[in-house]
Amino acid sequence: MRLVFLVFFAFGLTKINAKFEFKNAKCTSLDKSFLEFDGCYLKSVNRTYKYITVKTKIFKLPLKSLSVNIELFKRLNGYKPFLFNFTVDACRFLANHRNSFNQYFYDLIGPYSNVNHSCPINHDIIVDKLPIAYLNHMVTTVLPMPEGTYCMHSVWSANGKERVDMNIFFSIE
Repeated sequence: MRLVFLVFFAFGLTKINAKFEFKNAKCTSLDKSFLEFDGCYLKSVNRTYKYITVKTKIFKLPLKSLSVNIELFKRLNGYKPFLFNFTVDACRFLANHRNSFNQYFYDLIGPYSNVNHSCPINHDIIVDKLPIAYLNHMVTTVLPMPEGTYCMHSVWSANGKERVDMNIFFSIE
């Protein structure tokens, strides 16, 4: 009986129950004549359903060239660079989806976004009601991240010029 209890107790200690939680979202247009945000907010409908929405209004279409620089920072006496800093040519990626690392980041927003085709992009870009439960699954099960407070900083460049600076603050507990 003791052995059964010890085995059950040992397996119970190895179970991971991480929880993803949004803290804040800041979206800044670096060129207001090119793009403005109709919305960039977190919403808590109830204790179990929370989401993020980002809606842009692009004034100069089509987008023939789009690149994204993504950096992850972890809060350790201030925000320090953590794990990755990369730039992806979004038009090239959307055309062939061959890089599995970039695919993971696309899968974070892809099912809730209207960017599901290659360039040129002839419409506003929207990420609508991206639920916290989906992100929790992606960052704790699909590719587990260590507990902590993070900032995902991204700079979006269109047609060769930086257009958007975005910071998404979250924690994994």
